[in-house]
Amino acid sequence: MRRILGILLGLLLIGGVAAVVLARGQSPEPTATKTVRGVIGSEKSEFFRDPGVVKALAAQGYTVKAETSGSWAMDQLALKNYDFAFPSSSEPAKEIAAAAGVKGAQETKPFYSPLVVIARGNAAEVLVGNGLAKRTGKNSGTLLMGPFLKAAGEDRTWQQLTGSAAHAELTGTVFVKTTDPATSNSGALFLAAASTVANGGNLVADDAAIDRTAPLMHKLISVQGALEPSTDAPFRAFISGSGEPLILVYESQVAAMLLQGQQPQDMVVLYPDTTVNTAHTFVPISDAARDLGTLLATDPGLRDLALRHGFRPQDGVPAFTAATAQHTDYLNPGLTGIRQVGTPTVKNLMALAARAKGQGDTP
Repeated sequence: MRRILGILLGLLLIGGVAAVVLARGQSPEPTATKTVRGVIGSEKSEFFRDPGVVKALAAQGYTVKAETSGSWAMDQLALKNYDFAFPSSSEPAKEIAAAAGVKGAQETKPFYSPLVVIARGNAAEVLVGNGLAKRTGKNSGTLLMGPFLKAAGEDRTWQQLTGSAAHAELTGTVFVKTTDPATSNSGALFLAAASTVANGGNLVADDAAIDRTAPLMHKLISVQGALEPSTDAPFRAFISGSGEPLILVYESQVAAMLLQGQQPQDMVVLYPDTTVNTAHTFVPISDAARDLGTLLATDPGLRDLALRHGFRPQDGVPAFTAATAQHTDYLNPGLTGIRQVGTPTVKNLMALAARAKGQGDTP
């Protein structure tokens, strides 16, 4: 009997040791995640696809499925099918919240990005030579909105500008290629800044101001032909060596490319001297995504990843300056010499966009 008990005890001990060894060899259970579906501006698609972002969100319990849309078109979507919307500025966020029936929801602005105009080197040289821009660095400068809009109002062509004869590729009317101002945030906010300059530095706040500025806004948009729904395709075309010589994009797109080690062959970054910053605004639609915006704004790892994608965290100028210190030939981290202006009400801005596209009253 003692021998039998000894054998059984030995087997139990061996089994216990084996169980401990197996337990130590097992990987820890992954954090359970909840899947949330959102609609975002296209300029944030690379951020949400980043494996580092996916991993950081999963560690906090989220799996994010994102679709892209023009920010000003999001309020026309079936928002009940989404847990959140993430337009590129606060203005369309108000319309989205109202359309989704969550007016008054706790919105969050995790990061922002100013608008810039990327130019071919020869185009920038001609603009500078004619007083429409000024150089501030090897590959950076300022677009002088007053003189530029005056040239646009006069339908100036590249051939009419001094110094253009040496650049046969610069032909036709001088214009900045933008997105559709009726549906896309960047195009709408370019109109907001341009109309403020055209209105004597005052925000377009009534029908009279819309009437005064609409003819010039129409020239800025109608000359472009087909309008893009987002900045993504025009930016990629420019980087590949095709496209127009002047393209409106987000600074974040340029900064992300530089931070990823890509050196553009022929690009000058022009910051409009009058602009509207785009505060990317997170709108929670369902309870499942209620805390996601705050997480994006406050989690140190996610803030660092946003910086890597070229975004400026709110109150994060020192962090952006440090992150882009090697790229000041292209970037203006402190936005030195840039005037920030407000945005017309949604009603007035959309009326201006319609007039700019030749809809409504004749410009």
